Amino acid sequence: MYNFQEGEVLLIDKPYKWTSFDVVKKIRYLIKVKKVGHAGTLDPLATGLMILCTGKATKKINELQGLDKEYKCEIELGKTTPSYDLETEFNSEKDISGLAEEQIREVIKSFEGEIMQTPPIYSALRVKGERAYKSARKGEDIKLDPRPVNIKSLEIVNIDLPKVELLVTCSKGTYIRSLANDIGEKLGVGGYLASLKRTKVGEFKIEDSKSIEQFVGEVAALN
Repeated sequence: MYNFQEGEVLLIDKPYKWTSFDVVKKIRYLIKVKKVGHAGTLDPLATGLMILCTGKATKKINELQGLDKEYKCEIELGKTTPSYDLETEFNSEKDISGLAEEQIREVIKSFEGEIMQTPPIYSALRVKGERAYKSARKGEDIKLDPRPVNIKSLEIVNIDLPKVELLVTCSKGTYIRSLANDIGEKLGVGGYLASLKRTKVGEFKIEDSKSIEQFVGEVAALN
């Protein structure tokens, strides 16, 4: 069924609060193969599709990392956090009663296409050799430069204030947390990412993925 040493591409549905490394570590332990890598990090508070490569298939990681991603997300308007999600405490709150739905739709649509985006300081990017989130947690002043990303499509699924649900298709390197923050900022009330699920990577779909429990069961059946 599987030949992990020779190379497999595994689709795993990452559980909430697991780090991407937690998933890799668990799979490595289960299949008893050292060479296991993933093709794109998911934040601990995100869930959804992670692609893992084993054995010789790890050569495909760079190619897979470059594929477009699709996410389902929920943004809450009127509040902000330093991490742009629920990893950190709220640091501002504004009244949103003056927001009109048409205004929200207009602002959200303005983020479609090629945009310049500044990554969150609570991210795994390296600044002077250290992960940005580690410096941010120490209270250090961090400056990250904006970079070009491509929001291929931005579909508004539902508006039920203060929550807005979106379906986003974007290029590699896009931070949905930054998108949530930027939308809130442009609306003048702030916003943060309340939930995030990765649903597609290229043509790979969440529907074809397995939970950690399912994969554990499959591997147990092989032994």
